[in-house]
Amino acid sequence: MKGKQKRIAIVGAGIAGLSTAYYLSKLAKQGGLHLDITLLEKEKRLGGSLLTEKVNGFLMEGGPDCFISEKPWALKLCKELGLEHEVIGTNQQTRRTFILCGGKLHEIPEGFMLLAPTSLWPFVTSSLFTLPGKARMGLDLILPRKKSDAEESLAAFVRRRLGREALERIAEPLVAGIHAGDPETMSLKSTFPRFIDLEREYRSLIWGMKQRKKQFANITPRYTMFITLKDGMEGMASALKNSLPHDICATGQEVVKIEQKADKSAKKPLYRLSLKGKKRPLEADAVVMATPAFVTARLLQGMTGDIARQLNTIPYVSTATINLAYERSQIGHPLDGYGFVVPRLEGRRIMAATFSSVKFAGRASQGKALLRCFVGGAKNEELVSWGDDKLAAAVKEDIAEILNITGEPRHVRIFRWEKAMPQYTVGHEEKLSRIERGLANLPGLYLTGSAYRGIGLSDCVHQAELTAQQCLEFITK
Repeated sequence: MKGKQKRIAIVGAGIAGLSTAYYLSKLAKQGGLHLDITLLEKEKRLGGSLLTEKVNGFLMEGGPDCFISEKPWALKLCKELGLEHEVIGTNQQTRRTFILCGGKLHEIPEGFMLLAPTSLWPFVTSSLFTLPGKARMGLDLILPRKKSDAEESLAAFVRRRLGREALERIAEPLVAGIHAGDPETMSLKSTFPRFIDLEREYRSLIWGMKQRKKQFANITPRYTMFITLKDGMEGMASALKNSLPHDICATGQEVVKIEQKADKSAKKPLYRLSLKGKKRPLEADAVVMATPAFVTARLLQGMTGDIARQLNTIPYVSTATINLAYERSQIGHPLDGYGFVVPRLEGRRIMAATFSSVKFAGRASQGKALLRCFVGGAKNEELVSWGDDKLAAAVKEDIAEILNITGEPRHVRIFRWEKAMPQYTVGHEEKLSRIERGLANLPGLYLTGSAYRGIGLSDCVHQAELTAQQCLEFITK
């Protein structure tokens, strides 16, 4: 590359920002290019929601505790970072998940794939559904395909194909545990598009899932569906940081405004980033925004009001994760599974709980148990604003009644995530199309992260790699 070294500014150092910096550095090195990359993070630490704490033999995750192996991008990144030996799967001796119904935990029937059964007998004998509910779900086998192309919410789709009981007892609590969202407003197209494809191809959701299951019956995966790192998910953020040149990461640097420079000559930087407490702005030839959509909207407001307005229509909800450490003898339940989810109809404060010390090895020492409870989301967001004592008391009361726990936990650790979970509501794809049309008028400006095309960790890694490729192509023109 001839002339002045090009500078790329990345705003936000969660998994999306860190991964973008990693892939930009990697691709530039492969192409023999020299780039000036600056990763700006307003907090003092990197990694965003990737947060692991070790307390007296307990390994507590504040944010995500795992990622999905069938989405290959996060696993691929771990291998590139030399973390493959750290990757562990779930405990295969207890491959069960429960749903709270009528105050009791009921096992999700074997062969049940998120919304519908793929095995008949476990479903027929399940105590989770009533006989009329099972009959209504069975009607999916004869119901016709949807004729209209109109976008549906997840709730509308489940009610149409499987009935109200399937929505209330399994779909709503499961998707709340994944997206912390409301199925009545959640876009099926943007969150679970494979169900649209199944209906189009097979007509019946149950039949389609059964056929897809057969296609993979003889394939033995190397990893379980959910995988994590032996020493905690924050290890991924640490490995990404250590893979970068030491002068790339700038913590404690808050961007307060981004402007497009009046002089748009190709020989001069296109953007000016104003930093809190700094008199001199940072100039860059390209900018990657890896911040939440509402933060990105605020920073871009003065430069592109149209994009900012679209970004502000992407809603966010708050959640909290509460880790509870017990002596195993305090818990009456056998903990013979990975955890449970809670339908809204149960009237509980917690929406899900993970038996962390059962799900993954190394989360608690012998004779101890670690539980992770989740509150907040679209239906109970106000709980996240409760004080520590009130929130902990509510969570302890719920979990004690459900799992027959006596006495107080040895440790309680609360992690709050204010407005951290984006919601893909009906019309999400149209919003993204309008945003992308607006970005076409702002060459060198890119958006990446969980607000756009996948909230999962692996989705964010994938988007970051694609963003890095697009950014590098622009820079090298």
